[in-house]
Amino acid sequence: MRFYGYYRSSAAYRCRIAFNLKGVTPQFVPVHLRKGEQRSADYLATNPQGLIPALETDGATITQSLAIIEWLEETRPTPPLLPKDALERAHVRALALSIACDIHPLQNLRVLAFLASDMGLDEPALGRWRRRWIGEGLAAYETMLARSGRAGAFSFGDTPTLADVCLMPQLFSADRFGVDVGAHAHLQRIRKSCQSHPAFAAAHPDRQPDAE
Repeated sequence: MRFYGYYRSSAAYRCRIAFNLKGVTPQFVPVHLRKGEQRSADYLATNPQGLIPALETDGATITQSLAIIEWLEETRPTPPLLPKDALERAHVRALALSIACDIHPLQNLRVLAFLASDMGLDEPALGRWRRRWIGEGLAAYETMLARSGRAGAFSFGDTPTLADVCLMPQLFSADRFGVDVGAHAHLQRIRKSCQSHPAFAAAHPDRQPDAE
């Protein structure tokens, strides 16, 4: 099993958390996004999208972080990252997708590069762009937690789920880009729970072999 990732990629960070929770240790292959290694011919042969992450296993290649994590969930169901009840699974998936589909893509490196090169945005403008969408998205996540009444130590109850696997990397990005989430009580509680969990701690970007 070979996992292609980058230490500061939110999508790769999600997968690392899931691997750790499931007790899986794939061979790590670093792909340096800032150096453009994702656009090399070798990597494009693995993932034609030129995106991180990718997982090679059993003679196949899985791309997209949530597809990798769902495959892990189906092939290694313990501990579960999704509840048993269908409506509760939908709730957890909605939380995860609110980050993976609605917040993260707008701060993606290739989107920011286009905004700079083709739209002429300077770094202060890019900073406003990032903070707007990260801040708005995480505020909505907080409201979803408050309205659901299902949050505990984690986003759903007192054990980690797919939602937390997506949330913690996004909180890392919020800190990195200067988004203040201190007023969000649920997010702060969940952050503390994740920080004290070995699977999340080991997945932190600063603890990766390609960290700079």
